[in-house]
Amino acid sequence: MILSPSLLSSDYGRLADELAALEDAGLSWVHWDVMDGMFVPNITLGAPIIKKLRKASGLFFDVHLMVQAPERYIADFADAGADMLVVHAEATNHLERTLSEIRRMGVQCGVALNPHTPLCVLEYVLDQLDMVLIMSVNPGFGGQKFIPFTMRKIEELSAMITARGLKTLIQVDGGVDPENTPELVRRGADVLVSGSAFFGHPPYRQRHDAFQAAAAR
Repeated sequence: MILSPSLLSSDYGRLADELAALEDAGLSWVHWDVMDGMFVPNITLGAPIIKKLRKASGLFFDVHLMVQAPERYIADFADAGADMLVVHAEATNHLERTLSEIRRMGVQCGVALNPHTPLCVLEYVLDQLDMVLIMSVNPGFGGQKFIPFTMRKIEELSAMITARGLKTLIQVDGGVDPENTPELVRRGADVLVSGSAFFGHPPYRQRHDAFQAAAAR
């Protein structure tokens, strides 16, 4: 299981220090929540901040674009140093074209699905994806409670990936903590995003170990 802590719950005034602390704690991924105030009501950070901090970190930059018409910003975030760009199926009219553009920029690509969005929207693009992000809360805010029915969605997606013989990762974001980690991993989750349940419980190495121990159960 890969843990990708969400910087949405970190100290924004010390982002460089937070990234260094994550590396020191043995983390390999970090999750960037990019919000535009349109697709979701909140506004967070943009490509210039990621580009500046890319130089200071060796972590895998997992960039979640919660923005309307993400195709407008693919080049900016690729240039900023994103390792993975995840776009919402609900946010673009031309999903396949957007994914092809991400790949053309040499960046791994993923699709995020809101809790209510059915898996059938992935039918013709699943083979193109490095990762599918299952939102287990409605996007836009940290600290929300996990939506139970998304457990079944994770399991159904895992079966779909296996049936096609793919190696697509399944990421889960929203209300993830060590208590529900064992069940998430059992259902098929590969990458877990955790914000307040991670950053709110320092020291980071100890919290990382707690998530990994839960996953092993």
